[in-house]
Amino acid sequence: MIQDFRSADCPETLAADVCVVGAGPAGISLALALAQAGWTVCLLEGGGMHAEAASQALNEGESVGPYAFDPAACRLRAIGGATRVWGGGCIPMGSSEMEDRDWVPGGGWPIGLDELAPYYDRANRMCRIQPADIEDGAYRVEPRRPDPPAPLRLRASRSCRLDFGRAYREQLQQAPRITLLLHANLLRLQATPDARAIRSAAIGDLSGRRGQVRARCFVLAAGGLENARLLLLSDDVAPNGLGNDRDLVGRYFMDHPRCRLGTLRQADVARAGRLYESGQGRGPGSAFHHVCLSDEALRTHQLQHARVRPFTIECAPPEGLAAMRALRATLRQPSSLDESARVETRLLDALDDDLPQRQTVGTGRPGPLALQTVRHADDVVRAALRKLARRRVVEADRIELVGYFEQMPNRDSRVGLSDTRDALGLRRIRVDWRMTGLDEERIRRAAVLFGEALAGDLNGRFDPASWLLDPGAPLPLYGTAHHMGTTRMSDSPATGVVDRQCRVHGIENLYVAGSSVFPTGGWSFPTLTIVALALRIGDELLRRLPDMPMADAAPAAEPVPA
Repeated sequence: MIQDFRSADCPETLAADVCVVGAGPAGISLALALAQAGWTVCLLEGGGMHAEAASQALNEGESVGPYAFDPAACRLRAIGGATRVWGGGCIPMGSSEMEDRDWVPGGGWPIGLDELAPYYDRANRMCRIQPADIEDGAYRVEPRRPDPPAPLRLRASRSCRLDFGRAYREQLQQAPRITLLLHANLLRLQATPDARAIRSAAIGDLSGRRGQVRARCFVLAAGGLENARLLLLSDDVAPNGLGNDRDLVGRYFMDHPRCRLGTLRQADVARAGRLYESGQGRGPGSAFHHVCLSDEALRTHQLQHARVRPFTIECAPPEGLAAMRALRATLRQPSSLDESARVETRLLDALDDDLPQRQTVGTGRPGPLALQTVRHADDVVRAALRKLARRRVVEADRIELVGYFEQMPNRDSRVGLSDTRDALGLRRIRVDWRMTGLDEERIRRAAVLFGEALAGDLNGRFDPASWLLDPGAPLPLYGTAHHMGTTRMSDSPATGVVDRQCRVHGIENLYVAGSSVFPTGGWSFPTLTIVALALRIGDELLRRLPDMPMADAAPAAEPVPA
């Protein structure tokens, strides 16, 4: 069942066995698993069916760290969450990404890949990845490619590009044991006087309507930034926020920093396309290769995980082909975008501004572009013949390298609360994204390894980016909206916010789902692991729920002071 909390027909007080906060991939996967096992679930979503500017404004905050970071980029308040705008990359973490490494202080997961493996199988099904796409635990990519020379290796991912909201909307609507509550923003979790259990979730909408949800168990699945913010906002019983007795909530914030490494010149572009360009097909189910550093290279050079993406840069296309491309892009562009499309486009633009060779955007008028295409039809014909011959439509003159890196766990990199407040009266998020000096030194060494190895294999020359030539230059790092680490997993409350079952240390009925629990980030895309961990929490709750009582009733939710 789907209800809108803004409606007068929707009750202000609800009850369920489990209250899940956030209808993204983690929340939807968990809710469906619990409901299928016979438990009732109240699934809270702060946004609606589509992206809305007013709801999206609640994600805005401030960034005070040394690197470019937009707290609102790619965080979407709507059913489906970030899967409405994600690239679709799915890949399990490798064992070396989870194990303890003596050259990565504070790293290592308390669980191993063997414990996650069965949940990856289920997560693949949730992401609509077929069993035929998997071979020996890895994704099948055809045609197979030879292993690259040391220190490189190839790993394969699948692109599912699945909008969880669209894919599972009907199932959520028809599920008798699920109440998906739209426009129901979590204001705070209300704890018992000793802060050992959660009694209810205080909720509200932008009109000022307030309510509460009572449950046996509560799960935060609101994203890598928001999970920490919600714990910090829940400070009526615990002055520093729930789960924050050791001042760990929000700390160890990580992303996958990326930057341009340099240019390959005079390289064998055809060979680069065969061996290293990532794409294998288009659309859902496409396979991709990723150029990484081998585990042996990581150990030998004492580096963190990293991957590099080669971007083949075309020469200027002939006039007719350029006009045809612009015409096609213009015709594909809606004449007037609805609010949801405007919001989603803005989020993606904020993330991708620094990447080379962005997709052609149609900004011209169809008439003149069509005339230009006809006038230079011979350019279009030659391009079509080259494509039929499986040759590049436009010759390429260089290859730009963009690197993506694992960040070391860093206590000083953190998410906190701003002094400014949002439209709900809640303190906004404040992000201080930091790297260590060791991070920056290792990024420099990894960049040189990638550039020299690819130049050697492609018979080219690596021209490093200017920051690589100047040891004192700041690194031009950007994030990839892979928000991790802010409620990190550890067996000890001295070093983590949640335990190996993702339960908040010291609170009996509060769990956290999502990349905020990652102790380390590796290089892998996080969504498949997010879904796998959510399903693992589901199994833990199925074991515990029969013995979990409903906590004492909390007082009615009061308005949060502005």
